[in-house]
Amino acid sequence: MKVTASTLYKKISKYDSFVSRDVIQKAFNISKNAHANQYRSSGEEYFTHPLAVADLLIGMKLDSSTIITALLHDVVEDSEITLENIKSEFGEEISKLVDGVTKLSKLDIRFGFAQAENFRKLLLASSDDIRVLLVKLADRLHNIRTINGIKNDEKRSRICYETLEIFAPLAERLGINAIQKELEDRCFAELKPETRDSILKRLKLIYSQDESNIPFITKELESFLRSKKINCLITGRVKSSYSIWKKMQFKNLSMDQLSDIMAYRIIVDDISSCYNTLGLLHQKYPAIMGRFKDYISAPKRNGYQSLHSSLIGPKKTRIEVQIRTPFMNEYALNGVAAHWIYKDGKKPSEGVKYKWVRELIQVLEESSEPEEFLENTKLEMYNDQVFCFTPKGNLIILPKGANAVDFSYAVHSEVGNSAVGAKINNKNRLITTEIKNGDQVEILTSKNGFPEPKWIDDCITGKAKSGIKRFIKNRETKEFLHLGTALLQKEYRQQNKRMHEKSLIKVISQFGLSDLQELLIEIGKGNINSRKVLSFLYPDKKNKVPVLPLLTKPFSQESMKIKGVIPGMAIHYAHCCHPLPGERIVGIVTTGKGITVHALDCFSLEKFHDMPEMWLEISWEREGNSFHKGSLVTVLANEPGSLADITKIISINNGNISNIQVVSRDLDFYKFNINLEIKNINHLNQIIAAMRLSQFVESVERGKD
Repeated sequence: MKVTASTLYKKISKYDSFVSRDVIQKAFNISKNAHANQYRSSGEEYFTHPLAVADLLIGMKLDSSTIITALLHDVVEDSEITLENIKSEFGEEISKLVDGVTKLSKLDIRFGFAQAENFRKLLLASSDDIRVLLVKLADRLHNIRTINGIKNDEKRSRICYETLEIFAPLAERLGINAIQKELEDRCFAELKPETRDSILKRLKLIYSQDESNIPFITKELESFLRSKKINCLITGRVKSSYSIWKKMQFKNLSMDQLSDIMAYRIIVDDISSCYNTLGLLHQKYPAIMGRFKDYISAPKRNGYQSLHSSLIGPKKTRIEVQIRTPFMNEYALNGVAAHWIYKDGKKPSEGVKYKWVRELIQVLEESSEPEEFLENTKLEMYNDQVFCFTPKGNLIILPKGANAVDFSYAVHSEVGNSAVGAKINNKNRLITTEIKNGDQVEILTSKNGFPEPKWIDDCITGKAKSGIKRFIKNRETKEFLHLGTALLQKEYRQQNKRMHEKSLIKVISQFGLSDLQELLIEIGKGNINSRKVLSFLYPDKKNKVPVLPLLTKPFSQESMKIKGVIPGMAIHYAHCCHPLPGERIVGIVTTGKGITVHALDCFSLEKFHDMPEMWLEISWEREGNSFHKGSLVTVLANEPGSLADITKIISINNGNISNIQVVSRDLDFYKFNINLEIKNINHLNQIIAAMRLSQFVESVERGKD
C-alpha cells in the first residue's frame, strides 16, 4: 500500500485529535521534494526512508511534532533547506527537534562505536529533548531493516556492531523493548549467522517432540487463573536467539541449563492482581529458587515494571512468567514513548510532560496506573559533563566549563606543556576557549611552547592546574639553578679562584643541604649568599661584594604613597604584575634593591612562599594624580578597522597608549600586548569593559609580564 500524507494523517488522528492535516501535508511535500533524485544503497528512492521512520513512530503513538520531525530529519543534511526555513514553516519546536537529530547523525558518522558507553552518554548529553532520541532510534531501526541494500560487507558489519554497542542498549535504557529486541536480533543475524542458526536449530530440537507446547501451556495457565477469578490475557513465546546467546555467554551455561527459554506474559488488571497471580502460580507449580524478581516495587532504572518468576510449569517444562498490568506492558514495549499516548481526547499540557532525575528514566509515580504523562521532555542527565573528541575520534570527558587547556592536559601532560593553540571543529580558536558537547579539539603544539601562568585561573580541572604549576616550578628550579651557578662563578672570578665541584661538596653539609644542585638553587633564590660560600672555603680572605646598581628606577614616594614602608627604603613596581592603586599589594624586601611592590595575586609571589621574612605588609595610602603603567593582552579579529576601533575606545576612556606590540597573527586573529598609562585599577577595568563591547574583540584581559 502506498503511503501518502493522507494515510499518515488518518493514522495520527486516531490518537491525536489536535493534528493538522495541512501541516502533515506540508512536511510530507517538503521532505519529498528535498530528497528528489536521491537514492538509498538498495536503489530505492531516499524519501522511502523518512516516510518509514515517521510510520514507525506513529506505531508508537508519538505526538505530531515528532512525526513531522521524522519526515524532515534528513533534509538539512541532504539538501539546501536550512533550519531557518524549517523554523519559518513549522515553528521553533520542530526546528529544534530537527536540529537535534541532525547533530546526532553527524556524531554517529564521525565517531563510530568506539567507547560505546561514553558515546551513549554523549548522545544523551547532546539531546535537549527525549523525542530527538526516539526519532534517532526509529531511524536506526529502519536502516537495520534495510541493511541488505548495502553491498559492502565491512560497512554492514560496522553498522551492526555500532547498533549492538550503542543503539540497542540505548533503546533498553529508554525502556523501548520492542526496538531493542529487533535491533539485536537483526544485527545478530548479520554478524553471527552460523551461531544464530545453531541456536534456532537447537530450539527446534528441544521442542520438536511437541510443537504445541506454547499454545498448550498458554491455555493451561489461562484456565487455571480464570478458575481462580483472575481476569488475564496470556501470550507465550520463545526467547530471541540473541538474548539466549548473551545469557549462555554471561552465565557460562548450556541451552539445556537455561530456565527461561520459554517466556509467558500474563496481563492482569491491577497491581494487587499481579501479586495474587504470582502467589497462585507458586502454589500450583514448583518455583525455581533464585529466579524471582520484583520489578514492580523496585522498577528498573528505565522505568520497567513487572514480576518475573521461573517455574516448572505444565508438562514439566521450565518456563518464565512475566506478570504485569496493561500500562506496564505498554511501557515494556515502548518505554518512554508510552507516555505520549493521548487519553480522553486531551492533549498533554506543559505541566504533564516528564521528569528526569538521577537515573536516566524513573516513572513519575509508583501507582499501578499512572494517568499522568511524564513531567518534562528535557534531558538533565550528564549536564555537568562535556563530551569531546580528539581528531582520531578518541573521546575525552571533561567537567562542564572546561576549555582547551583542560583538554590538552587530559590528552597528556606533555601535550599541555607544549600547547600553543587549539583548533575546535577545524577552526582556529584561543587555547582558553570553552569546549561544548561534541566538539572535535586539536591541540597545536610547539617544541618551544610552554604553559602560561595565567592559564591556572582559566582552566578548571585539577590535572591541568597541577600540570601547569609543576611545569612552572620545574622551570623556575632550572632558572634558579642556572642563576645560582652564574652567581657563584662570578664570585669565584672576583676572588681570582677556580671553581671546583669537590671543594664545594664540603660546604653542602655546612648549610644543611643534601647535594650540590640544592646549594646552587638556594644561591639562585637568594637564600644563600655566594660570598658566604667562599668565606667558608677561604676564611683568610676578606671577600668583598660590589654594590650593584639598581635595576629599575624607583618611583618617588611623592607620586606613590604607600603605608608600611620603612623610611628611606627604595620602592619599585614589579614588572611581572604592574600593581595599580586601588588593588591589594604586598612588598618583597630584597637586599640591595629595597622593596618590590607586587599585586597580591601576582603569580611570581609563589617563589617567595617559603621566605616569610621577605614579606612586608603594605597598602596604598592615597592614589594621587599620577599615572601608572598598565598592560593589556588583547586578541582582535583580523579585519580592517579592528585596531583603529580599540585605540579609539582607549582614548575615549582617557587611557594613553605608550606601546603596542604584536605577539602573534594568523588568518583569523591578531594578539597584541598594549601598554597604557592609567590612574588606577578601576580605570583599567573600565577600559577592559569598554573594549569587550567591541565587535572586533575576541578577548581582552589584564597583562602580566
